[in-house]
Amino acid sequence: MKVFPLMLKGMGSLRWASRQIGARRSVLWVLLLALVMGLLGTLVWLAGRYEASQVQSRLERDALETVTDIRTGLTRNIQSFQALQSSERSPESWRVQASELLRQSRELMRLEWRNESLKVMAFADTPYRSPVFERLGRASAQADVSLACTTARRLSGAAYSISYFMPQSDGLGFEMLDMCMPIMVAGRLVGYTVATYSLQDVLGEMVGKQLARGQSLAFTEADGTRLALHGTATRGNRIYVSQQLLDLPGNTLVLRLESRQGTPNFFPNVLTALVTAMSLALMAVLFLLARDMRRRLKVEHDLGEALAFRKAMEDSVLTGLRARDLSGRITYVNPAFCQMVGIQARDLLNQSFPSPYWPPELADTYLQRQTLRLAGNNLPREGHESVFMRPDGTRFPVLIMEAPLINAVGKHTGWMSAILDVSEQRRTEELSRASQDRLQATARLAMIGEMASLMSHELNQPLAAISSYATGSLNLLSYQSAAGKENVAASVGEDLTSDLQLVMGRIAEQAERAGKVIKSVHDFVRRRDQAREAVQPRALLDAVMPLVSLQARKLSVTVLIEVDPTCAPVLCDRTMVEQVLLNLSRNGMQAMHAAGGVAASRVLTLRVRPAASNARSSWVEFAVIDQGEGISPEVAEQLFTPFFTTKVEGMGLGLSLCRTVIEQHGGFLGFEAALPRGTIFSFTLPVAVTAGKSSSAESQHGTDP
Repeated sequence: MKVFPLMLKGMGSLRWASRQIGARRSVLWVLLLALVMGLLGTLVWLAGRYEASQVQSRLERDALETVTDIRTGLTRNIQSFQALQSSERSPESWRVQASELLRQSRELMRLEWRNESLKVMAFADTPYRSPVFERLGRASAQADVSLACTTARRLSGAAYSISYFMPQSDGLGFEMLDMCMPIMVAGRLVGYTVATYSLQDVLGEMVGKQLARGQSLAFTEADGTRLALHGTATRGNRIYVSQQLLDLPGNTLVLRLESRQGTPNFFPNVLTALVTAMSLALMAVLFLLARDMRRRLKVEHDLGEALAFRKAMEDSVLTGLRARDLSGRITYVNPAFCQMVGIQARDLLNQSFPSPYWPPELADTYLQRQTLRLAGNNLPREGHESVFMRPDGTRFPVLIMEAPLINAVGKHTGWMSAILDVSEQRRTEELSRASQDRLQATARLAMIGEMASLMSHELNQPLAAISSYATGSLNLLSYQSAAGKENVAASVGEDLTSDLQLVMGRIAEQAERAGKVIKSVHDFVRRRDQAREAVQPRALLDAVMPLVSLQARKLSVTVLIEVDPTCAPVLCDRTMVEQVLLNLSRNGMQAMHAAGGVAASRVLTLRVRPAASNARSSWVEFAVIDQGEGISPEVAEQLFTPFFTTKVEGMGLGLSLCRTVIEQHGGFLGFEAALPRGTIFSFTLPVAVTAGKSSSAESQHGTDP
């Protein structure tokens, strides 16, 4: 009886032991993998360190050779300078020899021969550049030269100044260095030779081409500030740099050499590369498997979401969707289509022709049309209109757009249709058409009202004149009747008769004018082109003067006319422009009458003069100037607004109509304050172009070929 519990206990111990062994093996494998990875990493790191040290050592040797080359070149130049002063020379011969030396040494920018007091005896500039001291002059570096020559005299040999930056006339510049060498004759100082070096050209000319290839050279200061650079600056995460001191008498420069080779080879030998490649390949396979699994799960998740989104979208759109196979059976409908036709989806699927939503009277026609449409592979995509029927017999118009249904492999499997219910659109079109008809009728009524307002406004003036002339005629007749009773001489009767004839003529003129006003207003309201003619500006003023004078006598106003004789005839509708002049004149006289004051100050000026013109058109300016109270800013803002008026009995249409008439002529009507008081209303009219001017213009400009 105790065997079974012991067996169970033993099996438990074995399972525990196996678990312990498995855990221990796992730990060993992990430790082994960590050891291999550590050894491989250490090997690769040591190899990289070794190759990096090799690159750095090679760079140090190159930097040392570069410093040696530069020092050798500078020493060779000092020997050339000594040969330049080996014998007595004139400044001219020295300049010839110096120019030849500058031509051979591109790093030299300038050579100078100075006396013992550092005064320049002769100098020569390099032929390869413009003079380096052309912009700031040599005096800008005089302090550096003096210090270098003092050092050279103390050392009894060549000495160098500190470097300085010299800007050039082209906006650029470069770092330069002066060398001063004393000239000794029989142990006595007789002068100095001063040579100016370009640090950038020193790097380019004195360094061997093999050393400079693939590397960048630079002179820097002790704090790392770059003074001159030869080659392209090296960029990257790891840059191999070597710095060497160029110790010169009087100055010390730092030569910085940067390697463009980048980091050393990551794999120093084939075995390390093979082991690393196999390890990376194994890790890459595991990574690819894990990524493939994640991608598969993600694709399945995205596919489920896409299907759910498409189903939600198809269920939410208001457009009916219907799919048919090649035989015409319905394979898919969305809820919007079912709601549109009032039939459930189960009753529509697998249905062929005739469809249950076709009206019976149109079923044959639809069947023939669908047979023809489905027989072709390319259906028109612009859509066609049709009529569907609901189960209750209601007909409604629809717009159907069909296209071939192509599956994922490009095979034609049926046709897809989008159906829109256009019932509301048709109802809206009918309402819009009815509204358009009502708007046209309203526009015609508004035009009739505008014409009536214009005629009532414009006929006031000629009718008032006719009334005044008729009253005067009655007064003359009464006077003649009284004279006949008193047996006055016949000459008095003849004068009255002539006056009556004049008055009757004026009445006839105003009646004719009223007819012209009616015709002009009729054409103006109907937006027709008015009959325009060339009219002298003086003639326009003369036509309105009888009515203006009549109003002026009534209001005790003096009227002045100023017409420039050089004004050309204007092209205008005579009747409408006369109404504008008359309206502006009456407004000016009424403004002066309302302002009060003595009659002598009530002067109305009608002025005509040429206006500003250009090469294409000329203009004449008409101005009506009064001496009233002027126009306040509040009134000026809405002065030309229709139905706005400051008069008790005014209609508020005068100035608005005047501006419209002038703008139809292409001109401009405006106003400004007159000094010392009053207002100036002015407008412009185009000058009538005569036939002679037209022909001359054509002869001057010619015609296009």
